[in-house]
Amino acid sequence: MAMDFEGRIAVVTGGAGGIGRGLVHALLTRGAHVVVADVEAPALADAIDDLASLGTVRGVLTDVADPESLEGLADDVYSREGRCDLLFANAGVTSGGGGLPWEQEINDWRWCFSVNVFGVAQTVITFLPRMLEAGRPAEIIATSSGDGGVAPVPYASVYAASKAAVSCFIEAVAHQLRTVGAPVNAHVFYPGGGLLDTGLWTAARNRPAELERVRPRAPAPGTTFAEFKAQLEATGLPAEIVDLDRLGAQVLDDLARGRYILGSDSDRFGPLLHARADAIGQGELPPTLLH
Repeated sequence: MAMDFEGRIAVVTGGAGGIGRGLVHALLTRGAHVVVADVEAPALADAIDDLASLGTVRGVLTDVADPESLEGLADDVYSREGRCDLLFANAGVTSGGGGLPWEQEINDWRWCFSVNVFGVAQTVITFLPRMLEAGRPAEIIATSSGDGGVAPVPYASVYAASKAAVSCFIEAVAHQLRTVGAPVNAHVFYPGGGLLDTGLWTAARNRPAELERVRPRAPAPGTTFAEFKAQLEATGLPAEIVDLDRLGAQVLDDLARGRYILGSDSDRFGPLLHARADAIGQGELPPTLLH
C-alpha cells in the first residue's frame, strides 16, 4: 500500500535551498505539513515565501551543529505541531576546498563533521526518542552521498569520510529499530541522477570564524559548480543538471515503496560494491566512484 503523505508532519533540516528545498517542495505537493529548519535566515524567509502557496509550511532558524539549537527545534515542533512523522536529516556542508588529503587542515575536519556527522547524529538523537514515545508510524531519512557512502572520493576525502560515517550510523539505527520492533524506520538517501547544483558548492559562506583554515589557500580546481561542470564536459562525461524538485519527488516515491536506499543511482552502486569487495578480498586497493 502506497504511503500517504497527506497531513503528515515533516521536518527538513537544510531545507531552505538545494536538495532540501526540493524535498520540501515534494512534501508540500503531496499534502504534508512541513517545518523547514535552516541556518540562513534570509534564505529561510525567501523559501517560506516562495513555497507557502503549495501548502502548510513554516521555518525555524536552526544550526544543526549546535545541540541546543536542535533541542529548540524539537521543542518548537512538538509544542506547535505535536509530533514529527517524517524527519529529514539533510543539512550538509563540504570541507572547504578539496584538494589533496594532506593539504586539508584539522579545522576542515571539524567544520565538515560538525554538520555532516554530529549534526545528523544530534538530529536523530534529539527527535527519535520523542518519535518512539509517540508510538506512531514514522520515518527518518538521512542524506548521505555516494561520494563516501558507497566509495571514497580521493579529491574530497574529508567530505567523503563524513558521508561514509552517516551511512554507517543510519544503517545501525535502521537495524536497531527493526530489532526492537519500533514503528519508526530509518533510511539513507543518496542524491544523484546527474549534476547537483546546490548550495553545497558555496557552503563556506556559513563556515564559523573559529573553524576557518589556519593557512588560507586558493580552492582546488573544480571546487565551483561551473568549474566541475566544465571539467566533465571537457572529458566527454555526462553533465546534465538534476531537477531538484523532481529528485525530491523520487525520494518520496522510493520512501512510499518501503525502500531503505532512496535515490536514483542505486543501479550503479551494486557493480561498484562488487568490484570493491573483490579487490578487498584480494588485498588490493579498491576502485572509487571515478573508476
